[in-house]
Formats: sequence, C-alpha cells, structure tokens
Amino acid sequence: MRQKMQHSMVFVLTATLVIAYIFLTGIMYRQTVTTVEEEIHREADYISKAVQISGTEYLNQMDEVRANTRITWISAEGTVLYDSTEDEHTFENHKNRPEVKKAFAKGEGEDIRKSDTIGEEMCYYAEKMPDGTVLRVSRTMNSAMKSAFHILPFMIFLALIMIVTAWLLSKWQIERLIRPINTLDLEKPLEQEMYPELQPLLKRIEQSNKEKEAVAAMRREFSANVSHELKTPLTSISGYAEIMKDGLVRPEDMQHFSEKIYQEASRLITLVEDIIKLSRLDEGRVELEKEEVDLYELSREIISRLAPQAAKNQVRLELTGESVKYTGIRQILDEMIYNITENAIKYNNPGGKVSVWAGNTLQGKKVVVTDNGIGIPEDQIDRIFERFYRVDKSHSKERGGTGLGLSIVKHGVILHHGEVHVESKLGEGTRMELVF
Repeated sequence: MRQKMQHSMVFVLTATLVIAYIFLTGIMYRQTVTTVEEEIHREADYISKAVQISGTEYLNQMDEVRANTRITWISAEGTVLYDSTEDEHTFENHKNRPEVKKAFAKGEGEDIRKSDTIGEEMCYYAEKMPDGTVLRVSRTMNSAMKSAFHILPFMIFLALIMIVTAWLLSKWQIERLIRPINTLDLEKPLEQEMYPELQPLLKRIEQSNKEKEAVAAMRREFSANVSHELKTPLTSISGYAEIMKDGLVRPEDMQHFSEKIYQEASRLITLVEDIIKLSRLDEGRVELEKEEVDLYELSREIISRLAPQAAKNQVRLELTGESVKYTGIRQILDEMIYNITENAIKYNNPGGKVSVWAGNTLQGKKVVVTDNGIGIPEDQIDRIFERFYRVDKSHSKERGGTGLGLSIVKHGVILHHGEVHVESKLGEGTRMELVF
C-alpha cells in the first residue's frame, strides 16, 4: 500500500507538471504570436509611409538590412511588384492569398500559415496603400516555438527536483500516517485515537471481536454441557455394570438393571447423534440434496411415529390443514417438526392435546404446533433454543431428551432461510410456528 500511495503521488505530480508545461507553452506561444502581430503591424505602417515617400528605392535599401522580416509589394491585379525573398513561388499571383484578399476588401488582412516559399510557419499582415496596391509584411513564428523549447530543459530540471522532493515527502508523510495503523491494538480498537475515516472499520472489528468472544463462550459452555450430559449416562451405565460385575444384583433384579443400562445407553446414543447433527448444521456440512416435500404429509408421518409416545403420556394428537409443498432437505425438515411435536407431547399434562397444522398463509408456508401443556415462562422464551437449555430442569431426566432438539430446529430454520415464532403462557400452553 505504501508503494502504491507513493507511486500515485508521483504520478499525479508528474501529470500536473506535464499539463502545466503544455498550458505554459500554449500561453507563451499565444503571447509571442500577439507580440509578432503587433510588431509586423507597426513595421508595415512604417514601410508603407516610407514607400509612399521614397518609392521602390526604399525597398531596395531594405534588402541590405532585413533580417527575419519578408516584404512583398502587390499590385491591384495580384502581381508581385517586389519581394525581399526571391524563389520559384515569389512571383506567383498573390491576389487569392487570404491576407491579400482581406486587404483589398477591408484595407488590411492577417493570416498565419505555413509558407510555400520557405516551408516555415509565418505570420502575414497585408495593408492597402493609397494607390490601390497592397504591402504585405511577414515574419516567421520560429521565435514562439523556440521560446517553448527554450524553457523545456528548465522545466525538466524543475520537474526532477519536484518529483524527488515529492517522493521523499510522500515517504515521510505516509510513514507518519500509517504509524497509528501499524500500532493499532486490534483487541481494543475503539479505545485508541484513530482517524475518523477508520471508525466504521474499527467498529466492525470491535463487533467481530465481540461475536468471536460470544462464540468462544458458547463453545466453552457447550463443551462443559456436553461433558456433563455425557458423564451422567456413562456414570449410570458404569455404576450398574459394576454392581452386576461384583455379583451384588439378585437374579430377580437383573432385568431391571439391564433395562437401566439399555435406557442410559440409548440416551447416550441419542445425545451423540444430536451433537453430530448440530455440529454439521453449525459448520454447514449438510450434504443432502433438496427435494419437494409435502409438509402436510410429512407431519402426518411424524404424528404416526409419535402416536405411541403420546398414548403413553395420555396426550391426544390431531392434524389439520392442507397439502403444502416446499423444496427443502427432507431429513432436516423431519427433525424440525418431529422435535417441536415431541416437545409438545413431553411437556404436556395427562389428558392434554397437541394440534399440528400445515398449509399456506399470506406470510408463507407454515407448520404450526399448538399444545395446552405446562407452557414456558415469558422470561425464558428467548433461551429455549440454546443448547442443553431446559425450562423444567427438575423433571428433565424423567421427561427424557438431550436438550438439543430446539437448537437443531433453530439451525434447520437458518439452513432453509425460514423463521420460527414462539408464543407461550405459563400453565396454559405453547404455540410454535415454522414459517418457510
């Protein structure tokens, strides 16, 4: 970046100098042209008066003293009566020359063009004399171009000095400007004085730092929760197995102990499966292809699978709505609706009811699960999607589950670019909407 800034500054300076030189040359050229025009006007007046007084004798004497000035005397018919420069073009008829034509018409005429005689740019001025003839005075414009080229070496020398100076100054200035950036503490970007232009960037860095800290804290909490959740069933399995190994279990209690070990092992397997699912959703490593899924039919299948659990908990299940098709990952959609419906059954009361509705709405395609169970305290509604968070901690073990079901729902919603809405009142029930 430092080199780019220096190169940019030098380029701008060089371009400025070149443009300045072009403008200066143009100004000098125009000024020189104006000076030449004034001089030949004045010279033409003098020569005209002298010719009127002395005749052609004066012109013959001028041959000996002329320098860059060319004098031409033209008759009313355009014939050249006298020319201080004699060559093959000298005595051509001059009546149609622009400056001569203007002089015959208006009394005087002027033109700047390349001369056919000497092959150089000339400034011509013609003046009509009292006898009807025209006296033309011309001078080369070399002085204008010479002036421009004369200052070129000085301009080059000046440009080199300015470029070197600009290079050194830009290097010093850039070092001074980027020093605060190089010493910036990225851990606390807003606690240092910095250029106002960098404030938006520093605020984004600060926000990113906070997000990283939050993610790190969440991972630490997740690791601690995972350790605790894994340790609990493993401790139970190990304890029951140790008692059985030591022969301390009566034959009639063996089945009970085996069932406990099986239940804890099943819980452990479910927990590990949920952790793997959540990790894949977190990392975006869901490789399943999307397909067209009828959310109503999918809800029907899920209710059929949960019917035994609902009957065991004495909860009535019902499905209403209409066929509604959505393109998504079937397995993830199944997990989402299953987890919400299972929670509605688990956290319900005997004799309770769970209603599942699927269909189209103005907001989009929806699956709505409503129960009249224990409900969720208002201050805990925002936390139910956290990993391992349980509203009813005192009975969580009896109700089963890993505490990751609603986290999987949240990540599934994000994966499908949908929304999840929760309404609940403690002791009255809960309503959850999946909107696609």
